Amino acid sequence: MARPTTATHDELLTAAARRFAVTGYKGTSLQDIAREVGCSKATVLYHFASKDALLCELMAPAITVLEELDARIAAHTGGEAQRVAADGFVDLAVRFRREIALLRGEFPDLLQQPAFAHIQQISERLVAAFAGFSDRPEARVAALVVLAGIAETCGEFLDIPDEQLRPALLAVAYRALEVTI
Repeated sequence: MARPTTATHDELLTAAARRFAVTGYKGTSLQDIAREVGCSKATVLYHFASKDALLCELMAPAITVLEELDARIAAHTGGEAQRVAADGFVDLAVRFRREIALLRGEFPDLLQQPAFAHIQQISERLVAAFAGFSDRPEARVAALVVLAGIAETCGEFLDIPDEQLRPALLAVAYRALEVTI
């Protein structure tokens, strides 16, 4: 049965995001989160079945947007798919850059968790779209470099305003992917 969202629930999510950003997902315990909020570990477990469940709830909005982008890309081919993928992923990365920042360096391990298993397939389709569905090694390499670079940049430059970061990322992506504007 789903529990109602409370102020404590939201405080736990906020504290978890802060702890994950500082010590990483693996380096954060439920006790660390409880201590930061000023409650017991049992209180954390009342609101979240596990640390994995906490992470899933933190990441759910970003994953929903990623799934929607995947569906939009499926309707396009070639250069149009590249543009949809680049625009959509930049928007996602800028919007959820704090979530990206807290997962930096741990993304491959997190993909091993059942709740995130489908993200690997979406990532592969996103790389293919970034490459314009080309089999050329140069296109595939550029696609992966740009995709990873967008995520890394958004996680690193939290101080750059969205309205400056988005066009800068798109300019670099279009140039590297050879997308015509």
